[in-house]
Amino acid sequence: MSQTQSATLNRPQPSKMYRWLVLFFVSVPMFGNYYVYDCIEPIADLLSKQLHFTDSQIGLLQGIYSAPNVILVLLGGFIVDRIGTRRAILLFGTLCFIGAALTVAAPQLTVMASGRLVFGMGAESLIVAVTTAVAKWFRGKELSFAFGINLMIARLGTFLAQTSPTWAAGAYASWRTPLLIAVAFAALCIIGAIAYWVLEAIADRKYDLGAAGATDKVVFSDIFKFGLSYWYIVALCILFYSAIFPFETFAIKFFIDAHGLSRQQGGTLLGMLTAFTMFGTPTFGLFVDRVGKRALLMMFGSLLLIPVYLMMAYTSVNLFVPMAMMGVAFALIPAVMWPSVAYIVGQEKLGTAYGLMTMIQNIGLFGFNVLIGWANDHAGASAAHPQGYNLGMQIFSVLGLLGLLFAFLLRQRELGPHGHGLETITTKSAA
Repeated sequence: MSQTQSATLNRPQPSKMYRWLVLFFVSVPMFGNYYVYDCIEPIADLLSKQLHFTDSQIGLLQGIYSAPNVILVLLGGFIVDRIGTRRAILLFGTLCFIGAALTVAAPQLTVMASGRLVFGMGAESLIVAVTTAVAKWFRGKELSFAFGINLMIARLGTFLAQTSPTWAAGAYASWRTPLLIAVAFAALCIIGAIAYWVLEAIADRKYDLGAAGATDKVVFSDIFKFGLSYWYIVALCILFYSAIFPFETFAIKFFIDAHGLSRQQGGTLLGMLTAFTMFGTPTFGLFVDRVGKRALLMMFGSLLLIPVYLMMAYTSVNLFVPMAMMGVAFALIPAVMWPSVAYIVGQEKLGTAYGLMTMIQNIGLFGFNVLIGWANDHAGASAAHPQGYNLGMQIFSVLGLLGLLFAFLLRQRELGPHGHGLETITTKSAA
């Protein structure tokens, strides 16, 4: 054993306070990222009125964010495994800022869509890098709770974007001003990345961070070695997020046209969904760390999601009820789903696994943003014909049903001889 290896073994583990400090700063880029992603939703009606965009064009503007990630986010996962999390986070955070700035540069669809495309190239790979960093620092410790806190900070960005018609009401006289505010939030993607770089560089010199894995041996064929449980989680991922984010794209416009709410009321209602996830995700993460039962909890979350869209489309029930149900599902499933991958895939391939999962997720996000925009236009969805939104709501409900099916298949797999302990691993047993 060399003196360098001996010195590394004699280093202390990072303190709990240091780990949580790292978690905060690695979450700051996610906060800026999520704000920029959701800044389109509150201006959907302004894009329609002031720039004469159709719902199909608005769906394309949001969906094109996901288009490059059908391929590039997998490359991003490889990059994370090759160059390390701190370099990757700074690289992808810089792309997020450039994309946000380009989106507001001109009122033409081609320019704005180009900006969203560049932003998407950085944003999803940034999420992969941050997710890998959290797994690196918390695996075998408070992993699900740490993921929950990370998502809580990230979704604070979503909450601020969705409620911006309230706290920045004066900005909504024009479509441009809200996007300029988003550029300021995008700067946090770079600021947080620099802070995380400094903290991890200090930790590399002072602490034993454990084996990072043979990152120089990651090859494309690794993706064929992931087990069936991983693929069930991936299927649930694409179905679940395709039922949530494309809904959010048109939610405020839907609330205005179909339920007669103001933009401020619609933004507040949609922000309530995010508020549920901000506080519910870390709570559920702490809960699952202690009890396990991950596949069972994903089944429950999927079940909650199935009726909410039909309730909003076909009943006069207070919108708070279906949005609260959606909020619980949106808090629960990510708190369980993303950390579960870290127990199925080895650390040395984790960036690749998250990259592949996010790549497939983005196929759904791109496809369903465009599909729902088309469905709204095809059915004539508008304030004069609110029933035109019903087709899209039916599509979302089917996605929830399919999500329940794959969560069930995951549970059956994990209860059998090829399980990875998703139903049994707890903080105590993983330590």
